[in-house]
Amino acid sequence: MAHGEITTYASRDALHFEDPDGLRLVLLNNNGEEVPEYWTAWDDSSVEQNHRILGMGTVEMTVRSLNKLSKTLTELFSYKEVSRSDNEGIYQSIAGQSFGEILVKQQEGESERPGKGSIHHLAIRVKNDEELSYWNEAVKDKGFQSTGIIDRFYFKSLYFRESNGILFEIATDGPGFTVDSAVEKLGKELDLPPFLEERRKEIEEKLIPLD
Repeated sequence: MAHGEITTYASRDALHFEDPDGLRLVLLNNNGEEVPEYWTAWDDSSVEQNHRILGMGTVEMTVRSLNKLSKTLTELFSYKEVSRSDNEGIYQSIAGQSFGEILVKQQEGESERPGKGSIHHLAIRVKNDEELSYWNEAVKDKGFQSTGIIDRFYFKSLYFRESNGILFEIATDGPGFTVDSAVEKLGKELDLPPFLEERRKEIEEKLIPLD
């Protein structure tokens, strides 16, 4: 797997690498930072305990206008701008924590084409349906076009695209994947919502086995 040398990223020890589809990823050392209590290592992993991945950290976005995305993050989502230069900014939802951190880089050039090696959207979580309804109105009040609330069975969500073309999803925590499966079975077979169950064979045939 293609990778670089150990360096720093967002002020943390980091190792940059690419997955087989060319998606650029970074392994971060959390340097003893506090992590959410629900972050636990996967017990069935073959990786030694002290090297296991605990969760997702900093997310990077490249845009044409840093100012426009900065305004969306700070004024709509109440992210705090913790550092800023002419073409780069770091924003956090929880002070000092990488798991709620977004690094934004301003860069000229063509927009990325969707497909392998790219990310479709960034999801932001909310607790429940009531909060999602609040955000549906807040998004529209800021002049963005919301898809409205969509029922995904395992959660409900809405989507909107900000002026740089970044697609955001705001999604509820629940009801979650235990709505139709026991915790002990999660990750051992493909879970599908009822509206996709009739396409199970078609979907499974396109999946690449995880070795």
